[in-house]
Amino acid sequence: MKGFYSRKLHSLLGIIPLGFFLLEHMLTNFSAVEGGSQGFKDSVAFLNSLPLILVLEIVGIYLPLLYHGVYGLYIAFQAKPNNGNYATERNLRYLLQRITGIIVFLFVIWHVYETRIQVALGNVTHDQLGGVMHDIMMQPIFFIIYLIAVVSASFHFANGLWSFLVSWGITVGPRSQRISSYICMSMFVIVSIMFVWSLFAFRSEEFAGATALLQSFRMLG
Repeated sequence: MKGFYSRKLHSLLGIIPLGFFLLEHMLTNFSAVEGGSQGFKDSVAFLNSLPLILVLEIVGIYLPLLYHGVYGLYIAFQAKPNNGNYATERNLRYLLQRITGIIVFLFVIWHVYETRIQVALGNVTHDQLGGVMHDIMMQPIFFIIYLIAVVSASFHFANGLWSFLVSWGITVGPRSQRISSYICMSMFVIVSIMFVWSLFAFRSEEFAGATALLQSFRMLG
C-alpha cells in the first residue's frame, strides 16, 4: 500500500508542478527565438520579479524534483523490461521512459549547477545567462548533450502525461488511451521542436558575452 501511494505521488509531481515547470522553461527559452537576447532577458527578469520566488522554486521545483528524480531512479532500476520477448510500442515507451528519466535527472543537476547555482554564488548575473547559454551552445559536446537532454525531457513529460491519464483512471478504455497517445506524442514533437529551436537561437552572436563561469568550461575543452 505504501508503494502504491509513493508511485501515485511520483506520478502526480511529474505533471504538477514539474510538467508545468518544463512548459514554462520551454516558453522562457523560446523567447530567445522570438525576441532575441533582449526577449530572453525580459523573460528571465519577469520570472525573478515574482514575489517569494525562492520559496516558489524550493517548494514548487526543487523538492518535487528531488522526490520525483530519486524515486524515479528507484523505479527505473527495479524495472524489468521485456522488449526482447514483446517488441511492442507500449513496451518500447516503457523502456524509454526509464532511460530518459535517468538522463533528465542527471542533466538537471548539471544544468542547475551551471546556471542557478552560479547566479547564487555571484559568478554570473541573471542578465548574463544568455551569454552563458551562448558559450555552452558553441561547444559541440555540450550542444549535443543539451540536444539529447531536451528531447529526452520532452518525451519523458509527454509519455509520463499519457501514463498519468491511464493510472489515474482518466483514460480508461482503449479508444481514449489511443487518442490521448496521439495527443501526448504530438505534444512531445512540438515541445522538442521548441526546445531545440531555442538551443539554436542561443548560438546567435547576439547572445555572445564573457562570463567568469565559462572559463572553467574552456579549460575542460
